[in-house]
Amino acid sequence: MSDEEKQTSELKIETASPLVSVDKSEGVLTTIVSPRGYQVEVTGDVDEAMGLAMEHIQITPEEDARLLRKIDLYLLPLCCFLYCVQFMDKVSSGNAAIMGLKTDLGMTGDKYTWVGSAFYLGYLAFEFPVSALLQRFPLAKTASVFIFGWGVVLCLHASPNYAGFIFLRTMLGAFESSVTPAMVIVTSQWYKKEEQFLRTCIWFSCNGFGTILGSSIAYGIAKHADSYSIEGWRILFIVIGLITILLSFAFYFHIPDSPAGAWFLTEREKMMVVERIRSNKQGFGNKHFKKAQFIEALTDVRTWVFFFHALITNIPNGGITNFGSILLVNDFGYSTLESLLMSMISGPVQVVGCQALGYFNKYIPHRFMIVLFATVVTLVGACVLAFANENKKARLFGYFIQSIAPIGMIGCLSLFASNVAGHTKKVTVNAIYLVGYCVGNLIGPQTFRASDSPGYAPAKITIVTCYAVALVVVLWLYWSYWNENKQRSTIMAEREKGGVYAEEMDNMEFADLTDKENPHFVYSL
Repeated sequence: MSDEEKQTSELKIETASPLVSVDKSEGVLTTIVSPRGYQVEVTGDVDEAMGLAMEHIQITPEEDARLLRKIDLYLLPLCCFLYCVQFMDKVSSGNAAIMGLKTDLGMTGDKYTWVGSAFYLGYLAFEFPVSALLQRFPLAKTASVFIFGWGVVLCLHASPNYAGFIFLRTMLGAFESSVTPAMVIVTSQWYKKEEQFLRTCIWFSCNGFGTILGSSIAYGIAKHADSYSIEGWRILFIVIGLITILLSFAFYFHIPDSPAGAWFLTEREKMMVVERIRSNKQGFGNKHFKKAQFIEALTDVRTWVFFFHALITNIPNGGITNFGSILLVNDFGYSTLESLLMSMISGPVQVVGCQALGYFNKYIPHRFMIVLFATVVTLVGACVLAFANENKKARLFGYFIQSIAPIGMIGCLSLFASNVAGHTKKVTVNAIYLVGYCVGNLIGPQTFRASDSPGYAPAKITIVTCYAVALVVVLWLYWSYWNENKQRSTIMAEREKGGVYAEEMDNMEFADLTDKENPHFVYSL
């Protein structure tokens, strides 16, 4: 074989079916056997964490706790504010609708439903390209460029016509498609498996702060609407856009691309981060696209179950996010200002509910139990909203309890961080899930038809149906991971009993193996 052929040689994974290949740039380090009996060649194309993992270091419990507090202090506040701001612009369309947007841009009939759907068309179209860019280029720097772009586009939402506004909503979705995949990667880079669910709950629940802050800004602008030279809803978009632009600069200079380049850590602390996440069986990430991991992601049945979960749970989300304020006016009978104030209640419910459920993960180690509980509560709330027609207070309870529905998505995102190994596979599964998220949010606003106003009964029944199906999906995912762990344990025990021990190499956790390739990988429940 020539030198050129060696450089472009491929990793072979032997199965009963034809061989699967991926490009690699380094030679074979060792060969291992996956839990399913596949021969897997481990190459030098490893995770970035390998450079800091050449020797094991001892960490005292006090050092570990101190480092975790430091990571939380430097990362979480800005990550939380990022999620707060990205949700502000989602609820801003609903707030703008009752501030005169629909009238000023001539949104008659079902035209307004496309305000929400257009955003997710852009999100859908750009999710895979953006995910590829986040893998290929420095993570935080790339994300900050997208944040800046979405801030500029949001300022331009003070649009003179309907067509221009819909185009801008589409571009906004394209830029915002970077946020969630970036946050999932950050969480997996810095935290242990058992820490990831709570941290995901913390930053994702800041959507609630986005509701509070966005509705507060909208209320302040609407209350003094007669004092401005332009319409209040236009000012709302400009203000939120300027906040986003400032955030992009803060994110660029403050958030490191990986722990290896963290400006706030000493060299020993960087090695401590690697040692802390060793039990995750994965590291910081790998910049190279690996075809075998991509194919594994596409052929893993759980990838598509996650996709379906995202789709089915975000049909209600897309409807409530875009029509929540309108529902409070048309169905519950509140005025514009009252509706803006009432919208704020959803924020604390989401923040407190999601973070409390995340905290319970310390005492209920199976996060699936928490997701199941939240799904049941959300389903009960949806039933009350849909069917308690004569009881306004009960329907309000059902409406506000929908704010804890994101715990299902939080659970899935934290599972991608902890249960999907191999960087190309992780990015791919995450992107497919977010495609489902987009499709659900595209469908959601379309269930709220103008002809069903003011009660929107068909849309409410759709919400109930979606959460009932989601409950079954979560149960299947829980069983699937539990059963896989049980089978792996049996297989590994039989191998050891027969004198065939699981292959090991130094720092194999950082060899960029997938969860299906690594014989030592255990799925978190």
